[in-house]
Amino acid sequence: MPSPTPYVNIAAYKFITFSDTAEKRAEFRALCEELGLKGTILLSPEGINLFLAGLREPIDRFLAWLRSDAHFADIEVKESYSDRQPFTKMLVKLKREIITMKNPLIRPEEGRAPAVDPKTLKRWLDQGHDDSGRPVVMMDTRNAFEVDVGTFNNTVDYRIEKFSEFPEVVQRHKPDFDGKTVVTFCTGGIRCEKAAIHMQNVGYDSVYQLEGGILKYFEEVGGDHYTGDCFVFDYRTALNPKLEATETKQCFACRAVVTPREQLSPWYVPGESCPHCWKRDVSTVTDSGVESR
Repeated sequence: MPSPTPYVNIAAYKFITFSDTAEKRAEFRALCEELGLKGTILLSPEGINLFLAGLREPIDRFLAWLRSDAHFADIEVKESYSDRQPFTKMLVKLKREIITMKNPLIRPEEGRAPAVDPKTLKRWLDQGHDDSGRPVVMMDTRNAFEVDVGTFNNTVDYRIEKFSEFPEVVQRHKPDFDGKTVVTFCTGGIRCEKAAIHMQNVGYDSVYQLEGGILKYFEEVGGDHYTGDCFVFDYRTALNPKLEATETKQCFACRAVVTPREQLSPWYVPGESCPHCWKRDVSTVTDSGVESR
């Protein structure tokens, strides 16, 4: 379907052994600069993770080039649209992991955990159980500030600050899910590729990953059983279930999410400060009444 706005935003990842990352880095960077694309590409021995934006024709040329490599011939891409370029730079980075979990024994390339597609998940949530009659529990694998922008109704949220905290906390809470089916989810699906495998490894007997994450769910189902928006890592900050940018912003000083209501605060100065900065400063006041910064 043609885009009503000029910029095409793509997100994609693939777990696959990728040994020549250093050599490929220059190729990726040169092509993206030639095509006028901006965003971030992560290259790792375990695969690729990318977020790019550009005009339709350059994006299509990039994807044709990428899929000409046998490593990435079947890479799946999620698209959304915007009326301006959501990124300011073009970065190609080399990383140890494309999503940091600090558990090298988990290798999604060697076999994924079971996945549930968005339409099936909606049906499960509509009826209150999976096809085996087990209660369905949604588990958010994202960081706390992302969850605060929006998440599935009645989701389990462990308030993690970084993904490397997830393995320990989910292992500790395993008894809470006896007899239940757990569906893990994140923005685009990449975290759950590792999260669901880890949960199987520590003894969860019925765990699925949401195929394509929240963004794919929005694309195929809309906002049923979901409250709020979905945080994304570009200037749009959050997308609603129609995959449209919202008025939610992110503070460039403290990185907190700033709601439209919070933007009315005198403490909100775009690019400089927000009410969350002020709260953090207040929390540093010493017993003597002197602010420690």
